[in-house]
Amino acid sequence: MLSKKIIFLALITLSLYAEDAIIQTPSGGWNYAGLTDKSERVNVSYPTPPIERGNQKYRTMIKGAIKSTKERKPLLIVNGTPMSLNTDENGNYSRFYAFGAGSNSIEVSAQHGKKVQFYEANPNKAAAKLRIVCTWDSPETEIDMHIITPDGQHSFYGNPPLREGGGLDGDSVDGPGPEMFTSITPMRGAYHVYINYWGNYSASEGYNFDSTKLEKPIVTAQVTLIFYENTVNEKRETFTIPLRKIGDITLVKSFVF
Repeated sequence: MLSKKIIFLALITLSLYAEDAIIQTPSGGWNYAGLTDKSERVNVSYPTPPIERGNQKYRTMIKGAIKSTKERKPLLIVNGTPMSLNTDENGNYSRFYAFGAGSNSIEVSAQHGKKVQFYEANPNKAAAKLRIVCTWDSPETEIDMHIITPDGQHSFYGNPPLREGGGLDGDSVDGPGPEMFTSITPMRGAYHVYINYWGNYSASEGYNFDSTKLEKPIVTAQVTLIFYENTVNEKRETFTIPLRKIGDITLVKSFVF
């Protein structure tokens, strides 16, 4: 009788743990962007950046909740790329990602995490040949990513899309990123990746640009370059950059595609 009670309690505990991290969308299985995930609806986190994203608005919402983050800070892992995940006071989170066609995976690594795998069945979705992801470890910090393309275009929060398509997918203004640059048809030539420690945000004071009032003396940013994502030819490089002073602009990487 005692062993049955122990097993029953263990099953209840496991069921509670399974609900600790919730991924509401996208769901596992087969998805069709624009039909099952309503990705044509533009919905950004507060505060809303006054930016017309043009061809960058067709993204998929990653949305859910985390009930407990006492043991460690949660991470969002998309197709193998880890990113810091910020939640509101109720544990809710929402992030965008420009998924390509084929198999994709989403993992929320919290106290008791959860993983979802799905197949993007929209034939109009093309895989990213070049993706650059920037995230950081300080929720109150705002970091901007700047990409200079081979033909001299400058993709950043004020000019997200490139003329030929692709560009900056999201300007994260409410937590530790991610900011993402995506191109399905990157032009050949030299790219330059910069990050700018733009400022810090306080709910009571708004944005401040005083380095003497930093909550963290050093903010750590992580930038990942992903080539041919989700293919047999995938390659990636990750850089960890310490940021100490508001206003600093750091060259992360120059590379030739």
